[in-house]
Amino acid sequence: MGELREAADAIAEGQLVVYPTETVYGLAADATDPAAIERVYDVKGRDRENPISMAVPSVPTALSHVRATDRERRFMATFLPGPVTVLCPRREHVPDVLTAGRDRVGVRIPDHRIALRLCELADRPITATSANESGEPSALRLADVDEPVREASAVLLDGGETGGIESTVVDVSTESIHRRGADADRIERWLAAN
Repeated sequence: MGELREAADAIAEGQLVVYPTETVYGLAADATDPAAIERVYDVKGRDRENPISMAVPSVPTALSHVRATDRERRFMATFLPGPVTVLCPRREHVPDVLTAGRDRVGVRIPDHRIALRLCELADRPITATSANESGEPSALRLADVDEPVREASAVLLDGGETGGIESTVVDVSTESIHRRGADADRIERWLAAN
């Protein structure tokens, strides 16, 4: 618990944290703090036109940051927590820098004990982006995290080896899968049937 509390405190102070999920290692910052989000872009060398998703501990928490239709809520209830990122219309307080100025934001509820506890303790949405430099492979173990990301992070949480398949990114409103990952076939079946 001590290391998780330290990580949550670091996020509250605008710092970066590496954390495990059921897919790959993620890089956390306060997803409501534009300066912290800018640090994530800088450390990853990520294009500012490429939005970053947020991770939260529950669907009710997600709904305080997005406006979801009944169908999107049913989708969330079916697939979250899990290796899925759902694109929903953001509420006004979600920073432009997180969404690259778009009106939708990706929401993720990780199905991983450490990631969920970090989301709970942080008491704010955290960034849900892989803990690697852009263009480099995603980290499946803490030892795989790129050195610049490690050095820029205040806390590194070790959860052992992750599942390795990135989350599927889906826009339920347009029935489109933006990135195929875990559960993609099941998601397609749900979209066709619902």
